[in-house]
Amino acid sequence: MTKPAEASELFAHCHAVVLAGGSGTRLWPLSRTLLPKQLLSLDGGESLLKRTVNRALDVFDPRRVWVVTNEEHVFEVRSQLREINPALEKGVLAEPVGRNTLPAILLALDAIVADDPEALVAVFPSDHMVDSNGGWVESLGKALPLAREGRLVTFGIAPDKPETGYGYIRRGAPLASGAFDVRSFVEKPDLATAKLYLESGEYYWNSGMFVFSAEAFLEAVRAHQPVFWDWWERRAEAPLCSGYHSIPDISVDYAVVEKMDSQAVIEAAFGWDDLGNWEAIYRMGGKDQCGNALQGDVLALDCKDSLLISRGGKLACVGLENMIVVQTRDATLVCPKSESQKVKDVVGALKKQGSELINAHVTVRRPWGSYTVLEEGPHYKIKRIEVPAGGKLSLQMHHHRSEHWVVVSGTALVQVGEKETLLTENQSVDIPKATVHRLSNPGKVTVEIIEIQTGPYLEEDDIVRFEDVYGRNAKSGPAS
Repeated sequence: MTKPAEASELFAHCHAVVLAGGSGTRLWPLSRTLLPKQLLSLDGGESLLKRTVNRALDVFDPRRVWVVTNEEHVFEVRSQLREINPALEKGVLAEPVGRNTLPAILLALDAIVADDPEALVAVFPSDHMVDSNGGWVESLGKALPLAREGRLVTFGIAPDKPETGYGYIRRGAPLASGAFDVRSFVEKPDLATAKLYLESGEYYWNSGMFVFSAEAFLEAVRAHQPVFWDWWERRAEAPLCSGYHSIPDISVDYAVVEKMDSQAVIEAAFGWDDLGNWEAIYRMGGKDQCGNALQGDVLALDCKDSLLISRGGKLACVGLENMIVVQTRDATLVCPKSESQKVKDVVGALKKQGSELINAHVTVRRPWGSYTVLEEGPHYKIKRIEVPAGGKLSLQMHHHRSEHWVVVSGTALVQVGEKETLLTENQSVDIPKATVHRLSNPGKVTVEIIEIQTGPYLEEDDIVRFEDVYGRNAKSGPAS
C-alpha cells in the first residue's frame, strides 16, 4: 500500500477533475434537475460531491482539484466546497449548457495545461460511491506510471453478478503492476451476455474513472475528433464557453477513450457502486432486522427487504416486500426493487406532461439563500423566502406579476423603485408588476419573509435582472 508521504510525492504534479454536471433522473423524486444526486446526501451523511472531493484531497493539492459543473449548480457546488476548503472555489468551472463528458473534460484541461502542459490528469465522476480506504490511493499509484508512458488508464471493477446496467472492459495481455492491456470496451450487454462475461473472468465493469497525460489525451482528440480539436484550437481567439452551444453532445468514452491507441486497465482495489438507481441505494444502506433500509420519519409494519425513505412527513407502510417507497413533500415514488431502472421512464412521462416536479423541490436553493413554495393555484403563489446574513437578491422586475412581502423574522432592506426601506417583523411592502425591486439582508441573522405573488403568469422565468452581485447575467432566468 502506498504510504502518505510517498503518495504526496507521487501526486505532486497531478490534477484531479471531478465531473459534477449531471442532471439526475434515476433517483427521482429525491434527485431533481436543480438538485441532482451528486449534491444530495443519500444516507444522512455528506453529499456524494463532498465525498468525492474529500477523497481527492487525500492525495491531490486543493489547487489542483477542478470541479466541472453547469451554471444552474455552480453556486451550490461552490457552497459545498467552501465548507471543505475555501481554496477549492477557484477550481470550480461552469458549463453554460450540458454537452456530456468530453466538452467538460476539455474545459478543465484548458485551465490545467495553461499551468502545466505535461500534467497528468485523473478524472472522477462525482456521483459514485467509492470505499474510502487505502486501496483507492494504491490503484491510482499504479496508474500514474502507465499514464506517463502515454497510456490512458481505466479502473475496472471485478463483477460479482451479471449486471446489465454497466459498460464492460475486456482485458488483454498483462502489464506491470497488475495492469492489463485493454482488448475492447463493451456496451451494456443483455442478461445472457452479461452471464458469459462473468463466467469468463476476462471482463470488468467500467467505473468511469481514468488517468491520462494531458498531452496524450489532446493528441487523441486531434486525431479522432476534428470538430472538437478545431473548437479547442480556437480558444485563444474566443473562450471555450463561448462556443459551447454549437458543439456536439458526446461522451468521452465514445469520442476518445475507446479510440486511443494505448490503453490499460487496472483491477480496482476498492469497493465501488455507481448508485445508478434506487436498488443501489438499498444495497448501500444499513438494514433493520427485517432487511429494510429506512430513512426519515418511517413506520414500517410487517415489511421486508424494502427501501423506505421519507423527506416530508410521516410515511407509514404495511406488508411491503422488496419494494421502494420514496416520499418528498411534493411527490412519492412506489415501485418494486426489480423495476427501479424504470424510474427514468417516470421522469420522461412527467417531462412530456410539462411537470415542474422533475426540475425542483418545493425548497429551491439559490446563491442568496432559498425559497420554499408553500401553496399555489391559478393566478397566485405563496413562498417562504430565507436570506442569510449578507445575502442579496438581484435588482429585478417582473412583467406579469405583483408581489406582497411580509417580514416574519430579521431585518430586511427592501428597494422598490428608487426608494429603500428597512422592514422588521410584521412589516410589509407591495411591489407592483413592472417595478424594479430588490431584497437584501444587512443584518446578522437570517431574514425570513412570506411572499404572495399574484398575476396571470407566475413562472420563474418572468424575471429581468439589472444588477447581480453573484455574477449572473442580466437576463430573464430562473429564480431571483
